[in-house]
Amino acid sequence: MVSAPAPAPRAAASSPPAGSVRQGDEGPSQRRAYRVAASIPDPEIPCVTIADLGILRSVDIEDGVAVVKVTPTYSGCPAALAIELAVEAALREAGFEARVERVLSPPWTTDWITSVGRARLAAYGIAPPRKASNSIRALFGEEIVACPRCGSQETERLSEFGSTPCKALWRCTACHEPFDYFKCI
Repeated sequence: MVSAPAPAPRAAASSPPAGSVRQGDEGPSQRRAYRVAASIPDPEIPCVTIADLGILRSVDIEDGVAVVKVTPTYSGCPAALAIELAVEAALREAGFEARVERVLSPPWTTDWITSVGRARLAAYGIAPPRKASNSIRALFGEEIVACPRCGSQETERLSEFGSTPCKALWRCTACHEPFDYFKCI
């Protein structure tokens, strides 16, 4: 099985379930299927893949079928079906019979976003989230978000709702540019 490490309980989630290959379990087809699935970009944030976001949980080959497990960023994510269909289509195009399963437990956390994913978000102009396990500040309004354009911490939240449900709209008071902040979940 090619899968992400089992996530820690939500409050203690510290490392993203970035795809790993456990020795002895995988074969060339399984590794290839994982690479295909891992390359799918998020339809709402195309600078990152589903592997970068940590929503790709595992890829198994079961009776000749590539079985992919994904966890949406939240249960009502409007992009969940689009992601599942894109994964299935890419695998079929690569020559695999495919099935995608949605896994809701444990729930996804922003702690699962890889370091590569965080860097890609920032380069795209979206401030990456702080660690969810340290989000008490966000709950009580003490959150400090650095501007992804100039790096200033002189920023302010304009709206809890941004261009997608998982982002909030912020503005930098130093460079005066608006930007999205990926909400800490």
